[in-house]
Amino acid sequence: MSMNRARTIGSKWVKTKVLLLNKELRKFVPDTKIYNQTNLLAMLNKHKMVYVKPTNGSAGHGVIRVEKRDKYSFQSGQTARSFPTFLGLYTALNKSKLNRTYLIQQGIHLLTHQNRIFDIRIMVQKNAKRAWETTGYIGRVAHPRKIVTNFHNSGKPLPLEILLSSYLKNEKKKDYIKSLQHLGYQIAAHYQKVYPGFKEIGIDIGIDKNLKPWVLEVNTAPDPFIFNQLKDKRMFFKVLRFARGNGRFISAKRKQG
Repeated sequence: MSMNRARTIGSKWVKTKVLLLNKELRKFVPDTKIYNQTNLLAMLNKHKMVYVKPTNGSAGHGVIRVEKRDKYSFQSGQTARSFPTFLGLYTALNKSKLNRTYLIQQGIHLLTHQNRIFDIRIMVQKNAKRAWETTGYIGRVAHPRKIVTNFHNSGKPLPLEILLSSYLKNEKKKDYIKSLQHLGYQIAAHYQKVYPGFKEIGIDIGIDKNLKPWVLEVNTAPDPFIFNQLKDKRMFFKVLRFARGNGRFISAKRKQG
């Protein structure tokens, strides 16, 4: 694969399959299937809550949460609907989706901060020695009425230390964050073997009630500017410095020169 083609992979399905190639990383990947009627019913019976996501999409756009309790229900954006039968749900779901390919992903019951779910973005970049380095981590809290945490979808970035403080203290919290940073590094190193052209990867990690991390998504063109939302700018400056070192945000003049 050429360098230009390798810099981004749009398909979430392709990126999921890359992770599944690695025995160590596989255990952190939620159960994922291509969207169709049979798979949706099977996944709802197995997991009770799933996310339906466009295979190509960003910033949480088009993500739908589907649940099976005493009734079937789904939520897209701030709109929630319920149905007495699976067929009713499936018919309505197909009308609400755009005409593109979707995935079904096992729903993770994420940790919360002030009754709002949150997940984590881990930034891993090539340094000056062309070695992978985890350069940033940040928590993303969902809007109270939304199901996604993305900053561009009303999510609120906050320091991870604050979000984890209800669950872990002192050294345990530090060690846990280090383990997440290492997981990010492992994912980047694995991607390097399959797609050698990458210089930056952003990994979205969700943590369940047992504090197990789950890889929700791998972003191959991650936005460094989310780290500018932190009051302490040191992480942002480092991420931005590495991004520029990897050839991003170079002005047109410099490119021409």
